[in-house]
Order: sequence, then C-alpha cells, then structure tokens
Amino acid sequence: MLIIFSFLIIHWYLSLFSQTFFLHRYGAHKMFTMSKFWERFFHLFTWVTQGSSYLNPRAYAIMHRMHHAYSDTDKDPHSPHFFKEVFSMMWKTKVIYNGFTLRKIKPDSRFDKNYPVWPSLDRIAAFNPTRLFFGLLYILFYIKFVPDGMWWMYAFLPIHFLMGPIHGAIVNWAGHKYGYRNYNDGDKSRNTLIIDFLMMGELFQNNHHHYAARSNFATKWWEVDPVYPVILVLNKVRVIRIRKEG
Repeated sequence: MLIIFSFLIIHWYLSLFSQTFFLHRYGAHKMFTMSKFWERFFHLFTWVTQGSSYLNPRAYAIMHRMHHAYSDTDKDPHSPHFFKEVFSMMWKTKVIYNGFTLRKIKPDSRFDKNYPVWPSLDRIAAFNPTRLFFGLLYILFYIKFVPDGMWWMYAFLPIHFLMGPIHGAIVNWAGHKYGYRNYNDGDKSRNTLIIDFLMMGELFQNNHHHYAARSNFATKWWEVDPVYPVILVLNKVRVIRIRKEG
C-alpha cells in the first residue's frame, strides 16, 4: 500500500513541477531564460512526468496568456464563474486546448509566440498510442504492487491518467473562487493557501495575476512558494537565468 501511495505522490509532484516550472513560469511567462539544451531537457522531463496527460507548450502558453488578458470575463478560457461545476469548465478548456493544438482555432497573434517548440517530441507525446502506453505502465505498476484485497486502490488510476488537466482544474477553479486577496485588480483571483504545499505555488493566483512576471508567487512574508527556492538554486548553478522584473 505504501508503494502505491508513494508512486501517486511522486507522480503528482513531478508532473506538477513540470507544469508550473516549465509550461507556466518558463513557457507562458518567460520568467527566466535557459539554453536550448536545458529547454530540451525540461521539455523531455515534462513529457515523461506528465505521461498520458502531456500538455502541449504552445496550447498551454496561448491559453494561459488569454487567461491573464481576459481574466474572469467571458473571453477567459477557464474562469470558474461561468460554470456550475468544475467538469464543465474542464470540458470547455479541453475543447479550446484541442483547437489550439490542432491549429483549428487561430488565436490573437500576441498570444501565439515565444514558447518552447520541439515538434517531433510534441507529435510523439500527443500520439494516442503513446498516451495509452503510459496509461498501461500505470496499470501494470498497480497490478504488481496493489496488495491483495485492496482493489479500491485502483480508483487512483484516473488521477494518473488525467494528471495535467486535474492540476489545471484545481488551480483555475479554487484559485478564482476560494481564499483571500492581497490585490484588487478587477478580476476574481484568490490565494487559496498561505503555504501552497498542494499545488507548488500555483494557488497564489491573486499574487500571480498582480505580478505576472514575478518568478516568486508568494508576496507576503508569511506566504511560501515551494518552487521558488528551486528556481533560485537553478539560477545559482546557471541552469537558468532569472529575468529582472519590469
């Protein structure tokens, strides 16, 4: 049982780190720079850790930039204030995401530039048999390590299958409905936790919408963004270079 829970937690946080560090802070906002080698490294890392729920950097960047530009308006791709429950929001997000991934929707040109590009990897990662392969690996892991009589643990498998969209749904739903506000910028963003151990800083939505280019999502002395110390270390060893704000 411990092995299954450990696998779930490790997969959760590795996938989440890829989303917040590579797709969000680097891909969508360019809060720091990195060489082509490290960009490819983290791009590959994102594919491996997200697996069956891999998110395309271009589609992610476009949607997130739109989310900032149109926050909590009817043009926001995933504001929770236009849906009765989270699943409807997730479905609309999926439809828009697929439109950008397949290039069936043409976004405003200001959103469609300067994001990580590795076409061959993106094609492989988005290939349905590849996604199914990762899903099969998760299933085989559970078959091997789920203790006899504990079949209820297989209920965790959908979390592995849909890890990326689940992370996005939690952030966009909770981060715009629940918590406190440090800044009033005209939207409904909120900080859900003061120590964001659950989403690695992503639930400081109010802070992030106020300081969109800031690599530390915590702004008050009592708030903690768990990814920011990692960013400082990577900057110190010159894997990345943090951009100056403003």
